[in-house]
Parts: sequence; structure tokens; C-alpha cells
Amino acid sequence: MESYKEWVRKNREFVQSLESLANGITWLLPERFSNSEIGPEAVYAFLGVISTVNQHIIDTIPSHGGARGSGPSSSSWPLCVSVLKDLETVVEVASQHFLGDDGKWNFIALTEATKVLVRLAQFKDCGYRILLQGGETSNSDEASSVSDIDPSGLGNPGRIGGYDPRNLEGRALSALNMFAQNAKMNSEQMWVPRATSSAPASPPKTTLSTLWSEKGLSGGFFVMGEVLCIIRPLVYVLFIRKYGIRSWTPWLVSLAVDLTGVGILSYVTRRAAGDHERFALSVSEKNEMKRRKVLWALYVMRDPFFSNYARHRLETSEKYMHQVPLIGFLTAKIVELLIGAQTRYTYTSGS
Repeated sequence: MESYKEWVRKNREFVQSLESLANGITWLLPERFSNSEIGPEAVYAFLGVISTVNQHIIDTIPSHGGARGSGPSSSSWPLCVSVLKDLETVVEVASQHFLGDDGKWNFIALTEATKVLVRLAQFKDCGYRILLQGGETSNSDEASSVSDIDPSGLGNPGRIGGYDPRNLEGRALSALNMFAQNAKMNSEQMWVPRATSSAPASPPKTTLSTLWSEKGLSGGFFVMGEVLCIIRPLVYVLFIRKYGIRSWTPWLVSLAVDLTGVGILSYVTRRAAGDHERFALSVSEKNEMKRRKVLWALYVMRDPFFSNYARHRLETSEKYMHQVPLIGFLTAKIVELLIGAQTRYTYTSGS
């Protein structure tokens, strides 16, 4: 195992390029979105787990000042969240194959509940800081200091536009931008050893009692806003189980929880920014807030909005572009992928 870790760390550019290429090719597998075909999703999940483990190995490269990523808040929790997100599509497809469209929601709800528990534990363990990339990236003081000097403003190696190529939301975007992701990672890796080797010792982690005593009611609202963002996917699935995917109730409730959670965080951080900077956000946290707002676009891909409005417009656009050589073929393929991805809860859930 140690020899494999050493090989991955020495060849991380090649490994990440190969993973991105393989992930992109899986979108072209036959029966990619067939209800009865588990194989392609299992292949993609396997590649995702391998990519997650390799990225974890790269993120924990020992620096001159000590081991990077040591401690549960900076390694164990993000790894758990990433593996769960890699496996959840296989859980959805397998449960749909054996139990049907209605029976699959019990297993999806169980998966979401597990992710909620892991994220809540990570939220507590990292000192009640905003979770980055849904918990797939640690938000420690070391990570914040790195992002503060990151000229790109992202502070997340291997990402482009705030999207992680290992997770489910934005898989199509990561496939189209696979090489740009690797280029960004290479530029950001140059900053990490310099920042971590000279970083000061981390202060004690914040607890609920210290948060309340230091920040009062604003601290309570901050925690409530982040918890709402964490539990939103589970609330969405539970309402789908009760009312069905075609009902507007789950769609509207999920949107309301999203808007409330992000709204509370935005209000508290803006209001407290002038109050001795109690809730001053790091660069990575500001980008995380922007990423969550961008994810609201996924509501267009969720039923019943997609079936009633978006799908017709996509099919109309395909018909208009059908006669144009090459562009018509690419448009048809993109529309096919979008319609196919829309049938998977895990591709459009934003969880």
C-alpha cells in the first residue's frame, strides 16, 4: 500500500488526467441511462471511488512542517462523504431495478440520512465552519490560509468553476472540462507546501457553548442556516416518498429550505462582517456560498419543472439544430445526456 501511495504522489498529474479521461468516457457507455442496466453505473462508481482514494492520498502528502490532512476533520470525513456520493447512484439504480420506481426511495432516503449524519459530525468536528463542496473538502484553518493566498480564488485542487469532478452534481461539466481541472490543480499545488510549512498553530476548535457565548444569537442563526443546508436533500427525499416525484410539494419545500438556509447564512455573515469581523468568511467559504447559489439551477432539471417546461424546450432546440452538420449531432448527444441524467435523482439532487 505504501508503494502505491508513493507512486500516486509521484505521478499525480498523470493519475488525475487518466481518471478524468476515464470518467468522461463512461458517459458514452451503451445503455448509460437504462433503468435495468447497473453495469455502467457500477463502473462509474468504481472509478469514482478510485479517484476519491487517489485524491485523498495526494491531499495527505507530508509537508516539511508535518503531515498534511492529519486528523478526522481534514481527512476522514471528506473521504467518507466522497465515497458515499460515489456509491449513491449505484444504490439508486440497483434499488430501482429490484424494487421498482416506488421502492427505491427508501434506500435513497437511507443514503441521504447517512450523508446527513456524516456531515453533521464533520460540521461539529471542524468547529462549526461552513462545509465546502458538501463536505468533500475539509474547512480547517490550514485550508483557509491556503485559499487566502490562492490567486485563483478557488483554493480547491482539481476543481473548475467550484465543481469537483468526483461528485455527482456537475459530472457533465467536469467531463467537458477534464483537462482544465488538471491544469488548475497543478498551479495550486505550488502554493500548498509553502503555506502549510509556515502556518501557525491552529486555535482550539469552536464548540456550541463558545459559539453562543462569543457570537450570541448570530451564532445560533449561523448554525441553523448551515444545518438547513445539510438536511435539505433528506427533506426533499422524504417528501418525494410521501407525495411522489411528479408532485410540486417536494420541489417547493426543497426550494424553500434551500433559500432559507442560504439566506440565513448570507444575512448573518453580512450583518456580522462589520461587527469586529466575527463571521468573516475565507475565500473558499465565499466561493462555497456562490457554489450553493449556482446549484439552484438544478431545480430546472428536477421534476415536475423539467417535465412540464424544460424538456419540451430541449427537444425543440434539438430539432432546430438537427440539420446542421456536426453541431446537430453534438446537440442531439448533449440533449440525450441531459434527459438521461434527469432520470437519476442523484445527478440532479445537488446533495
